[in-house]
Amino acid sequence: MRTRLVAILVLLVTLAAAPSAAAQDGVTVFAAASLRNALDRVNAAFSRTTGIRVTASYAASSALAKQIVQGAPAEVYVSANLKWMDFLEQEKLLVPGSRIDLLGNTLVLIAPQTSGYDKVDIRQGFNIAMLAGDGRIAVSDTRSVPAGLYAKAALQSLGVWRAAEPKLAQAENVRATLAYVARGETPIGIVYFTDAKVEPKVKIIGTFPPGSHPPIIYPAAAVAGSRHPNVTRYLHFLQTPAARTIFERFGFRFLTPPKAS
Repeated sequence: MRTRLVAILVLLVTLAAAPSAAAQDGVTVFAAASLRNALDRVNAAFSRTTGIRVTASYAASSALAKQIVQGAPAEVYVSANLKWMDFLEQEKLLVPGSRIDLLGNTLVLIAPQTSGYDKVDIRQGFNIAMLAGDGRIAVSDTRSVPAGLYAKAALQSLGVWRAAEPKLAQAENVRATLAYVARGETPIGIVYFTDAKVEPKVKIIGTFPPGSHPPIIYPAAAVAGSRHPNVTRYLHFLQTPAARTIFERFGFRFLTPPKAS
């Protein structure tokens, strides 16, 4: 009898100490490269609060969306623009009703910290080609990457696209664009405010007028097939005051009314 009682007690202790099945499952997140620093902190806070691990993969929103179409095992997708989230929605690859517009950002012109450039008045017809001199202008791929799409729209609306286009050095994502300038490979570049904020080797020399490009919006959604409770909890956590504090510390604007933790 005593041996049986001890065995039952050992089993109960083992079950109490083991993590729940939900916690073991974790959440896999595909997110825009510009979110890396902030979202890593948010994910760490979520894991501390819930015991659920988060595995995050960062790249250009366009590349991640195409991977999801090809069957990559993402459960949550966070894009740096509406276009690629719309694309997945049209492909019926999002959980209906899970999509939210989470964050906003700002488009800026940067230069190496050691550069002699100070402040540039970015307005209609400003001479961006002259600013680049004999060098090039770092941007993200203007055909598909959100930061590049915003940059192209801004340069077109300000009437300087034709002068700038031959000087563009196009990168695979916004963090690669940032690196070009941080390493001094290009004298100027166009990135998000939040990217410039986390890189001490660059400085912001100008801000693009908000009306010069579509609003920079980061939507988030659950990917089709990811209906387990961890995903719902994760998307909810992204909207809490705790997450908002982290995102705003990194320079993002919080677009959704905060939900209770």
